[in-house]
Amino acid sequence: MTLHRLAPELIERMAAGEVIDSLGAVVRELAENALDAQATHLHLRVQPDAVRLADNGWGMTPEMLTLAATAHTTSKIQHPADFHRIQTLGFRGQALYSVAQLADLTIASRCASAPQGWQVQYDSQGQVRQEKMTPLAPGTVVTVNRLFADWPQRQQGLPSWPQQLRQIQLWIQQMALCHPQVTWQVEFPGKTWHLWPGTVTDRLTQVMPQVADTQLQTGVQEDLTLVFGLPDQHHRPRPDRIWLAVNGRCVELPEISTAILQHFQRLLPRNRFPLLFAHFQIPPAQVDWHRHPAKTQLYLKDLEHWQGQLLHLCDQGLGVTVPSKTDYPRVQKFMQVAETSAPYHTRPTLKALAQIHRTYILAEHPAGLWLVEQHIAHERVLYEQLQSQWQLVSLESPVIITPLSPEQVERLTQYGLAPEPFGPQQWAVRHIPQVLAEQPAAWAAALLELSQFTDREQATVDLACRSAIRNGTALTLTQMQTLLEQWQATRAPRTCPHGRPICLTLGETQLARFFRRHWVIGKSHGI
Repeated sequence: MTLHRLAPELIERMAAGEVIDSLGAVVRELAENALDAQATHLHLRVQPDAVRLADNGWGMTPEMLTLAATAHTTSKIQHPADFHRIQTLGFRGQALYSVAQLADLTIASRCASAPQGWQVQYDSQGQVRQEKMTPLAPGTVVTVNRLFADWPQRQQGLPSWPQQLRQIQLWIQQMALCHPQVTWQVEFPGKTWHLWPGTVTDRLTQVMPQVADTQLQTGVQEDLTLVFGLPDQHHRPRPDRIWLAVNGRCVELPEISTAILQHFQRLLPRNRFPLLFAHFQIPPAQVDWHRHPAKTQLYLKDLEHWQGQLLHLCDQGLGVTVPSKTDYPRVQKFMQVAETSAPYHTRPTLKALAQIHRTYILAEHPAGLWLVEQHIAHERVLYEQLQSQWQLVSLESPVIITPLSPEQVERLTQYGLAPEPFGPQQWAVRHIPQVLAEQPAAWAAALLELSQFTDREQATVDLACRSAIRNGTALTLTQMQTLLEQWQATRAPRTCPHGRPICLTLGETQLARFFRRHWVIGKSHGI
């Protein structure tokens, strides 16, 4: 074996295969070029081996078209310092050159100041094969045909056509969220869909029609835009709709994604995940895009700062007050309560009216009626009390429980409930959590259950659930009012620690609409 330098053409072909590895990569590179040219309308047509993208961006002169598909040609980096302060989606100057090597490439373009447009066909090295004038509106039209036709191995390794379409659709959704001011018209074989300009919330409801805008909460700072689904109104079976974007592109930020999941953990049912889109506007000097050809991975300076900004904005949007530090695992930050159509952080005064089926508390508030499920409302109260202060009470007579393993003894000891040997196969516990003090019949079972949890957080949730008022328990008006006030004072009154919704609201506007109070029947009726 001898060591030798690869020929430039081999280096370029390998680079092309890395930059353009799929039909979706073609769509990505062309659309990013259009957005960098300040296009506000993109018309995309996709077929199994072809892509056509028309935009109304700045356009290119004939001289620019001549160079557009040659290697390492770009208008986005001009000086060495620009390499470390990228302000555009594209910057390497490899996309069109790579496409030319893997497909038949044609570009037609016209600047707004030019009387006509020009169309250029390129060979496999990005050189002009044919050039001609063409009638064209200002903007650019890029046509790619026979993608990978001369690369049979790549064709065989591509996903199925439906999978490729799904990949493209997901990517367009991400870019549409990052650029809500842009109109998208997308044509697949047998299907056409549009995305119209609007706010980020508008765009999210277009991308996910099953989500209503009343199910979303928005938070905006100078350098961060956030939209997320209200946990008691919308959640997902998979963590596949946590979108994080930096400077116009969705990226992978696993540390921040993990923090989001932890942040919403006690707001959602088990195995359910939040819907969230966060767009960071970060100074270019703090972002290093030179990590992966797809530019979905990056190096970010002060990652913990941006993570804190996002979680803080979540708290602001939810009206959350941050609890004081305790010895427990990090207390999650939650939400305030409000009518669906009202600001999410509003806390109106509630007045208990009645108990329904010994399960629900009917309450009046200034904007309508609320129906509160008494068990899970009390569960929320007890859970937050246990989180902030784990109180024990001494027992006159110990609780005797059946055999415990050494691991169970250790767990109870960690909770301050150290068991003592009492006899053969028996243990005595002389303290009990205060929330169980009025339920002596449940002491033994509760202690055994606590001894089985390796996670103190989960043990706290279970204890709160076990100790809460049972449905079927009759309550006086005074007891109901007390529970409502305690529940209103919690940090997260929308859901219980298991993620179940606590309250059903019926607003005054809904009542008025149902009873047709807006109808004008006649002055003689006194309405």
